[in-house]
Amino acid sequence: MKILVTGNMGYVGPGVVEQLRRSYPDAELAGLDTAYFAAGLTGATVLPESRLDVQHFGDVRGLPAEVLRGVDAVVHLAAISNDPMGNRFEKVTLDINHRATVELARQARALGVSSFVFASSCSVYGAADDSARTEASPVAPLTAYARSKVLSEQGLAELAGPGFRVTCLRFATACGWSDRLRLDLVLNDFVAAALAQKVVRIQSDGTPWRPLIHVRDMARAIDWAVGRDASAGDCVVTNVGADEWNHQVRDLAAAVAKVVPGVDIWINPEAVPDRRSYRVSFERFRRLAPMHQPTWDLVATVTELAEGLQRLGFADAALRTSRFVRLNVLTALRAAGVLDEELRWTSRRGGV
Repeated sequence: MKILVTGNMGYVGPGVVEQLRRSYPDAELAGLDTAYFAAGLTGATVLPESRLDVQHFGDVRGLPAEVLRGVDAVVHLAAISNDPMGNRFEKVTLDINHRATVELARQARALGVSSFVFASSCSVYGAADDSARTEASPVAPLTAYARSKVLSEQGLAELAGPGFRVTCLRFATACGWSDRLRLDLVLNDFVAAALAQKVVRIQSDGTPWRPLIHVRDMARAIDWAVGRDASAGDCVVTNVGADEWNHQVRDLAAAVAKVVPGVDIWINPEAVPDRRSYRVSFERFRRLAPMHQPTWDLVATVTELAEGLQRLGFADAALRTSRFVRLNVLTALRAAGVLDEELRWTSRRGGV
């Protein structure tokens, strides 16, 4: 078996590669990444890519056909991966996250790939009332990132059919430790702020709902999707997470304050309502993948993050300008002249 993981050098990828290597010890595992964030290792004892048989460097907007030859399954993680980056690079986000995704799937199907796993997002639900969103609920994307996921799901559904299984995993908001950590995620940000500033600042009124999932539980879900039974259908769209991981933002801050001593919680008294609020039902995922359900809980995740950041000696009070925020990395690469406005590597990549 040969599995290609795109975007393997980001936040989610290292855990996915480790999980797939454990589940498919004899498989040929390949990675494809443009390497924007390759230098951002955070305490890894083993280079994550050492678990692969081959690492390709390239842009999914211009994928050489040979990368897909002989591949049985594609795990597609490559994306401009949050709202701040999507807002700053809106056209690029739609090009990479939507157009390149559908074209990759089209090429994969033509070359005999049998399973295509797409990392989608629960952010497609946008603003919602307090009832839990199911896969049958209307989508209401509020950002370029969320719109790109909706458009990709639609395009992939049109390509699915006998011999080409598509699985769209609408992940809850990622959190937890990774060999390439991100702090531009709500829970990770709160833990870092608690350690470095001794205060968790909530910019909303604290009431918005967020479903969360540990990054390693995301890897378990991807593992299921790679080899899932075709009886579930040629195209499966499912929310991925756990009902007990639906939390209001203020509850996340309170959980952090219980683990990290001496932390205050500040809630913005002038906050305007945050429209990005939604609870999500994960009943379908429980039914489809009973052996691949999330195993991490909130307290364990906060504890792991705090311990990992302490091992790194993280104490940067200006944490939102740190290298652990993905938009900061792209901005620095742009300023150095090694990335152009379309986020393509320039001729200056080899040296500035």
